[in-house]
Amino acid sequence: MKKTIAVLFLLLSGFLQAQVTFHDNDLKKIADDERDAWAVKHIPAGTTVTSNYDVKWYRCFWNIDPAVKAISGYVTMLFVPAGPGIDSLAMDLSQVLTVDSVKYRHQPLNWTHAAEQVTMHFPAVLPALAPDSVTIYYHGIPPENGWGSFEQNNHNGTPIVWTLSEPYGASDWWPCKNTLTDKADSIDLYIRIPHGNRAAANGILVSEAADGNALLFHWKHRYPIATYLVGIAVTNYARYTHLVPFGGDTLKVVNYIYPEDSAAAYAQTAEIIPSIQVYDTLFGIYPFQAEKYGHAEFGWGGGMEHQTMTFVTGFGFELITHELGHQWFGDRVTCGSWSDIWLNEGFATYLSGLCYEHLAPAWWTRFRMVRIQSITSQPGGSVFCTDTTSINRIFDSRLSYAKGALILHQLRWLMGDAAFYAALRSYLTDAAVSYGFARTANLKAHFEAAYGHDLTWYFNDWFTGEGYPSYQLSWSQGGSTLTLTVGQTQSHPSVAFFAMSIPVKFANATRDTLIRFDHTFSGQTFTVNIPFAVDSVLFDPDYQLISADNVVGAVPEHGLQTRLQLYPNPANSLLTIVTDPVVTNLAYEIFSSGGQRVKSGILNGRRNQISIIALADGLYSIVFRSGKLQACRTFVKKR
Repeated sequence: MKKTIAVLFLLLSGFLQAQVTFHDNDLKKIADDERDAWAVKHIPAGTTVTSNYDVKWYRCFWNIDPAVKAISGYVTMLFVPAGPGIDSLAMDLSQVLTVDSVKYRHQPLNWTHAAEQVTMHFPAVLPALAPDSVTIYYHGIPPENGWGSFEQNNHNGTPIVWTLSEPYGASDWWPCKNTLTDKADSIDLYIRIPHGNRAAANGILVSEAADGNALLFHWKHRYPIATYLVGIAVTNYARYTHLVPFGGDTLKVVNYIYPEDSAAAYAQTAEIIPSIQVYDTLFGIYPFQAEKYGHAEFGWGGGMEHQTMTFVTGFGFELITHELGHQWFGDRVTCGSWSDIWLNEGFATYLSGLCYEHLAPAWWTRFRMVRIQSITSQPGGSVFCTDTTSINRIFDSRLSYAKGALILHQLRWLMGDAAFYAALRSYLTDAAVSYGFARTANLKAHFEAAYGHDLTWYFNDWFTGEGYPSYQLSWSQGGSTLTLTVGQTQSHPSVAFFAMSIPVKFANATRDTLIRFDHTFSGQTFTVNIPFAVDSVLFDPDYQLISADNVVGAVPEHGLQTRLQLYPNPANSLLTIVTDPVVTNLAYEIFSSGGQRVKSGILNGRRNQISIIALADGLYSIVFRSGKLQACRTFVKKR
């Protein structure tokens, strides 16, 4: 079996190397599509009424005709009352839908439907911890919410209905406990549809059978599931299956594809096989191995990681690997607040990068470079989502996705692969969060345990802090001794200094070496032994770190650097240049961070001033020349 798996992996890896293409805008499109789906979504008011019980199971029966935007049926919820007992409970449901009746132990129950909730009043106090159930019968046309929670559309002239509930939309189309505090232990979904269609949903397809003049599909799922991860789609799907061997077991990947697309899609969906094997190897077996994974094509512009059945609009490599990654990070362990959305989206973004690393390594460095460019395109922004009422902020491609992914990569760089992956495997299997909800503090604790060091400083800088560092490196070499001075400026005042282990590459035409330096303060000087003449120095050549506008300047030994002072730094209107001893005819050129020369001139005497009042705020380098001597310094112009 192991040999078979290895051969399959190698064959598919070679196929991927030939087939995968990298698009710089893939991540932005994924994030923007997820954001735009909820651009006009009303965010429900918070409630404590649903906190007095624990959901155990939903049994849902729905009548769906893909030619009609409507739903009818009933939902039975098995629940356990919290202590000391309850006399009422509420389920979330849109005011647009009509409640026909509510039953408790086969008898009608008093209820009200207001403020987006159905509140039920029991005839007596229900004792704590005693399982019980209620059933809500309802019908209606779910509300319009952009690309929203329940949509009816067409593909190739054929009607389709599909759902997408993240982040707030589950209660738009079914009565549920719509929170990030409680997962149902299991669900059964019965979907009654017209002949000629198929219904795709979570879990295992138990049966598809005639039911009068219709078809009845029964899907069951026996893993804990967050409400927003329940999804259904109905149309005239073609269906086929891939098999993924791993660890002596086989996982089915069931694909529900538009008939007009199924022939072309087969080769693309097959790319999921080695990707699942990569994740299985790095993070542990697929979290819902006893059931299945799947794709269902739908009419939206991106993808949605419904548990065990991802809905996708296409089959690009980055999209399907991103959504697959959610099955571990987002579905098995779900963010416990939308303020921690990076625990879903940052991870899924990084996992798609890991598929490049392992299956198409030619694109791995570019994956990181493009994300860093996105992150540093603006000076501020925290990974911690400070406004969960803003859909744009939750699904911010620069912060929740790209920066979330790259702060994970920086941790991997800092900790090393062994500790990094051990921490993630421990996090995924932690009984406190596995198949439940997590906050960033839970993840941080696992990183600290695996690394053996406190990481509060790191999360303060990179998770709650904003911005990024810019580095200024100057170096000189005498014999085999090389001296490196590293300065740092920050793009946002929320972080005074970004401590980090920084990579610097020293090279000449025939030799090179990469050295890590623990950078703990700006202006820090390091001395290293390098047994060859260095003619170039590169900062972070492999894009391991989030940074931008970095400047490297060589300083010839016994040159101007030891005889030249520049202050203040940062400066507002005047730079003061002092040389000792006096240097005459000292030429200077000032360059912007983009390499454009913005000012030049000649200095004479020991002390000179250069006006920079006309320069825009930012980072600059200034090159001094006197005969064969040269020095390079950096400064920040700040009003």
